Amino acid sequence: MIKTLDEANLLRWDNFVQARPDATFFHRAGWKEIIEKSFGHKTYFLYVENEGEISGILPLVHINSLLFGNNLVSIAPCVYGGVVASDEQSYLELDKEACRLAEELGVDCLEMRNLVQKTPERPHKDLYVTFRKELDADVEKNFLAIPRKQRAVVRKGIEAGLSSVIDENIDRLYQAYSESVRNLGTPVFSKKYFQTLKDVFADKCEILTVEHQGQVVASVMSFYFKDEILPYYGGGTDLARDLKGNDFMYWEVMRRAVEKGIKIFDYGRSKIGTGSYSFKKNWGFIPQPLFYEYHLVKAHSMPDINPLNPKYKLFIAAWKRLPLSVSQIIGPWLSKDLG
Repeated sequence: MIKTLDEANLLRWDNFVQARPDATFFHRAGWKEIIEKSFGHKTYFLYVENEGEISGILPLVHINSLLFGNNLVSIAPCVYGGVVASDEQSYLELDKEACRLAEELGVDCLEMRNLVQKTPERPHKDLYVTFRKELDADVEKNFLAIPRKQRAVVRKGIEAGLSSVIDENIDRLYQAYSESVRNLGTPVFSKKYFQTLKDVFADKCEILTVEHQGQVVASVMSFYFKDEILPYYGGGTDLARDLKGNDFMYWEVMRRAVEKGIKIFDYGRSKIGTGSYSFKKNWGFIPQPLFYEYHLVKAHSMPDINPLNPKYKLFIAAWKRLPLSVSQIIGPWLSKDLG
């Protein structure tokens, strides 16, 4: 029998996520509260039991937007999702229920953001990859593992006198992140979203800010999950390019993570052929394909809502010219539906 997550079962859900090797940080129950509070989307966090124990979970978010379509996603705005189950029957039950729910809601499509291919017969995108790498327990060995040219760039940041600190509030992160995202031509998320992330995940959420002579150069919000660190939302100010602030920042995240005993560095999702894709490859990370699989309901093809789509070219060019304060006001209204 399929059940819907409620307050009484939050801990049981997270215990299942913690125990399953194929579960990700984005399967945690806290995302339900974050998505509902920050974006106002309807969520369906489904689970199935076997002999009184949770045997499978599936977090779903319904995004119904005039601009970007009507879709059921596991899980937006996160980069990984899909069914996590301890047996095949539980997997099939949840997958079937997701398709049924998608039909009932009359969405354009159901999107499963899988790390691995689960249903080859379904259409999937070849657009995204992720970058994950095992860390050595020795800080210096990790530094030497960075390819020579990229290592030299990090050294330039060190020689420039950059330093890193852990911020307890989101203010400097939001300023650096929103400036960086605006410069890329992408709508920024709301400040409320970042505050909710910090509140819900508490000690599993850390903000590292890079400074130079008292000025903010770059900042990043990272998540801790099991033995992994995920630097997830980051950005740099105008100072970052000349001072190699972003390169220094990610090295500092890696260095501090190793000192805490973290074993996996998850550099996150990138679109093939973009600047972030090249940046992560320069660190010696090997791209791993992500399988975003679709069950089409009303749509005849997979949605193509991404900056590489030529129809968004003029919008992106115009957005880059917006004053930062204006982009911070308008951006959240658009970004909440991007998924």
